[in-house]
Amino acid sequence: MVRSFSRIVHHPLSPFKRRTLLSFSVLAAVMAVGTEGMVLLEGWNYVDAFYFMSLIATTQGPTRNPATEGGKIFASAMAFVSVGAAISAIAFVFGPLFGTMFQEGIDYLEKEKKRVTDRLEHRALDPKVLEDEQ
Repeated sequence: MVRSFSRIVHHPLSPFKRRTLLSFSVLAAVMAVGTEGMVLLEGWNYVDAFYFMSLIATTQGPTRNPATEGGKIFASAMAFVSVGAAISAIAFVFGPLFGTMFQEGIDYLEKEKKRVTDRLEHRALDPKVLEDEQ
Protein backbone atom coordinates (compact mmCIF):
# COMPACT_ATOMS: atom_id res chain seq x y z
CA MET A 1 0.00 0.00 0.00
CA VAL A 2 2.83 2.41 0.83
CA ARG A 3 4.46 1.59 -2.51
CA SER A 4 1.20 2.37 -4.35
CA PHE A 5 0.77 5.64 -2.49
CA SER A 6 4.36 6.65 -3.18
CA ARG A 7 3.93 5.79 -6.86
CA ILE A 8 0.84 8.03 -7.09
CA VAL A 9 2.45 10.98 -5.31
CA HIS A 10 5.68 10.85 -7.27
CA HIS A 11 4.23 9.92 -10.65
CA PRO A 12 5.20 12.61 -13.20
CA LEU A 13 1.67 12.81 -14.62
CA SER A 14 -0.08 12.96 -11.24
CA PRO A 15 -1.30 16.38 -10.10
CA PHE A 16 -1.56 14.94 -6.57
CA LYS A 17 0.19 17.75 -4.67
CA ARG A 18 -1.67 20.53 -6.45
CA ARG A 19 -5.02 18.75 -6.12
CA THR A 20 -4.42 18.09 -2.42
CA LEU A 21 -3.47 21.71 -1.78
CA LEU A 22 -6.50 22.98 -3.69
CA SER A 23 -8.97 20.65 -1.97
CA PHE A 24 -7.72 21.49 1.52
CA SER A 25 -7.63 25.20 0.65
CA VAL A 26 -11.28 25.09 -0.40
CA LEU A 27 -12.19 23.21 2.78
CA ALA A 28 -10.26 25.73 4.90
CA ALA A 29 -11.96 28.65 3.13
CA VAL A 30 -15.41 27.13 3.67
CA MET A 31 -14.62 26.55 7.35
CA ALA A 32 -13.31 30.11 7.72
CA VAL A 33 -16.41 31.64 6.09
CA GLY A 34 -18.70 29.44 8.19
CA THR A 35 -16.85 30.24 11.41
CA GLU A 36 -16.85 33.98 10.73
CA GLY A 37 -20.53 33.87 9.74
CA MET A 38 -21.53 32.21 12.98
CA VAL A 39 -19.45 34.70 14.98
CA LEU A 40 -21.15 37.63 13.25
CA LEU A 41 -24.69 36.24 13.15
CA GLU A 42 -24.83 34.50 16.52
CA GLY A 43 -22.23 36.38 18.52
CA TRP A 44 -20.37 33.17 19.39
CA ASN A 45 -16.66 33.13 20.10
CA TYR A 46 -14.36 31.71 17.42
CA VAL A 47 -13.73 28.41 19.18
CA ASP A 48 -17.44 27.65 19.54
CA ALA A 49 -18.14 28.74 15.98
CA PHE A 50 -15.29 26.62 14.57
CA TYR A 51 -16.38 23.65 16.65
CA PHE A 52 -19.94 24.07 15.35
CA MET A 53 -18.72 24.21 11.75
CA SER A 54 -16.46 21.18 12.15
CA LEU A 55 -19.35 19.15 13.52
CA ILE A 56 -21.54 20.22 10.61
CA ALA A 57 -18.81 19.53 8.01
CA THR A 58 -18.24 16.03 9.34
CA THR A 59 -22.01 15.35 9.52
CA GLN A 60 -21.91 14.66 13.24
CA GLY A 61 -24.50 17.28 13.99
CA PRO A 62 -24.05 20.35 16.13
CA THR A 63 -24.18 20.30 19.91
CA ARG A 64 -25.49 23.86 19.91
CA ASN A 65 -28.23 25.37 17.78
CA PRO A 66 -28.24 28.88 16.34
CA ALA A 67 -30.71 31.16 18.12
CA THR A 68 -31.47 33.61 15.29
CA GLU A 69 -33.31 32.91 12.08
CA GLY A 70 -30.40 34.29 10.07
CA GLY A 71 -28.01 31.98 11.92
CA LYS A 72 -30.22 28.98 11.24
CA ILE A 73 -30.49 29.76 7.53
CA PHE A 74 -26.74 30.43 7.29
CA ALA A 75 -25.95 27.19 9.17
CA SER A 76 -28.24 25.23 6.85
CA ALA A 77 -26.55 26.63 3.76
CA MET A 78 -23.11 26.06 5.24
CA ALA A 79 -24.04 22.45 6.05
CA PHE A 80 -24.51 21.70 2.35
CA VAL A 81 -21.36 23.55 1.33
CA SER A 82 -19.12 22.25 4.11
CA VAL A 83 -20.17 18.62 3.76
CA GLY A 84 -19.58 18.85 0.01
CA ALA A 85 -16.18 20.43 0.56
CA ALA A 86 -15.16 17.77 3.10
CA ILE A 87 -16.27 14.89 0.88
CA SER A 88 -14.55 16.44 -2.14
CA ALA A 89 -11.31 16.89 -0.19
CA ILE A 90 -11.36 13.25 0.88
CA ALA A 91 -12.19 12.06 -2.63
CA PHE A 92 -9.52 14.22 -4.30
CA VAL A 93 -6.81 13.16 -1.86
CA PHE A 94 -7.60 9.47 -1.42
CA GLY A 95 -9.43 8.72 -4.68
CA PRO A 96 -6.30 7.95 -6.71
CA LEU A 97 -5.00 5.71 -3.93
CA PHE A 98 -8.26 3.75 -3.75
CA GLY A 99 -8.36 3.55 -7.55
CA THR A 100 -4.85 2.13 -7.67
CA MET A 101 -5.61 -0.38 -4.92
CA PHE A 102 -8.82 -1.40 -6.71
CA GLN A 103 -6.96 -1.89 -10.00
CA GLU A 104 -4.26 -3.96 -8.30
CA GLY A 105 -7.00 -6.13 -6.80
CA ILE A 106 -8.63 -6.63 -10.20
CA ASP A 107 -5.24 -7.49 -11.76
CA TYR A 108 -4.59 -10.04 -9.00
CA LEU A 109 -8.00 -11.67 -9.52
CA GLU A 110 -7.44 -11.87 -13.28
CA LYS A 111 -4.02 -13.53 -12.76
CA GLU A 112 -5.54 -16.04 -10.34
CA LYS A 113 -8.38 -16.79 -12.74
CA LYS A 114 -5.90 -17.40 -15.56
CA ARG A 115 -3.75 -19.62 -13.33
CA VAL A 116 -6.75 -21.75 -12.31
CA THR A 117 -8.06 -21.92 -15.88
CA ASP A 118 -4.64 -22.97 -17.17
CA ARG A 119 -4.38 -25.63 -14.48
CA LEU A 120 -7.84 -27.00 -15.36
CA GLU A 121 -7.03 -27.04 -19.09
CA HIS A 122 -3.73 -28.77 -18.43
CA ARG A 123 -5.48 -31.33 -16.26
CA ALA A 124 -8.12 -31.95 -18.93
CA LEU A 125 -5.46 -32.54 -21.59
CA ASP A 126 -3.37 -34.88 -19.44
CA PRO A 127 -4.01 -38.50 -20.58
CA LYS A 128 -3.28 -39.82 -17.09
CA VAL A 129 -6.12 -37.78 -15.64
CA LEU A 130 -8.49 -38.93 -18.39
CA GLU A 131 -7.71 -42.60 -17.65
CA ASP A 132 -8.19 -42.10 -13.90
CA GLU A 133 -11.59 -40.47 -14.40
CA GLN A 134 -12.92 -43.35 -16.52
